[in-house]
Amino acid sequence: MANETEEQDLKERKEPDQSRRNFLKNSGYAVGGLIVGGVVGSLLRSPNKSTTNNTNNNGTTENKTPANETVNFNQALMYFTQEQFLITEAATERLFPADDNGPGAKELGVAYFIDHQLAGEWGVNGREYMQGPFYKGETTQGYQGRLKRREIFDIGLQEMQNYSNKKFQKKFKDLTPEQQDEVLKDFETDEVKLTTISASGFFKTLFGSTMEGAYADPLYGGNGNMGGWKLKNFPGNQMSYTKIIEQDKFEKMAPVSLREHLPHS
Repeated sequence: MANETEEQDLKERKEPDQSRRNFLKNSGYAVGGLIVGGVVGSLLRSPNKSTTNNTNNNGTTENKTPANETVNFNQALMYFTQEQFLITEAATERLFPADDNGPGAKELGVAYFIDHQLAGEWGVNGREYMQGPFYKGETTQGYQGRLKRREIFDIGLQEMQNYSNKKFQKKFKDLTPEQQDEVLKDFETDEVKLTTISASGFFKTLFGSTMEGAYADPLYGGNGNMGGWKLKNFPGNQMSYTKIIEQDKFEKMAPVSLREHLPHS
């Protein structure tokens, strides 16, 4: 009897509770992305089903994802409304447009990256001192004020929409690329006069966030298919460089994301 009990305990330790695991996986897809973001989702999600095994010339097997398919880590909106997301997606695509060299912000999922960042500590300036008194600082000091980043985006995106409607009688997402560039330029140069925030200050924040979304690790929601890294021949998060560190020539390497080092179910 004792042996049977020990065997059962050993079996339970080796075989995790599948019902609990399934619950966690389903929760990760349904609400985990909305609450805690993509990082937790990566720990629970299965490998991408669109990835196919192909045999290369050496007879070895390698994983390949179709070149025309963008794989973004988490495409659930966490903070933006649908309208805010569409404005951001259109604006970031003009700041980082697709061309013959590679994908633009839309394909890289930059708008999702910004949305996810606003939903977290960055969006509420969680690690910054935000108490008064507030004085206008030097330009080198960056933003000095009481508004949180998500509030700045709320105001900035709405003002961008208002300005587009006033100047072109269309929503920003419906403007031609040239008209969108005009609106963005007017924000960059403070041609747009706002009372609650600086138009150029919002533009700088949007531009900086766009660059981060294009080049950050895909773990954080942008840089889909590591397309931003591939533009720069950046190797990403390799486990080791011992095989090439002594070489004098540049070694081009397929980039690796942090999530590749995480456990997969």
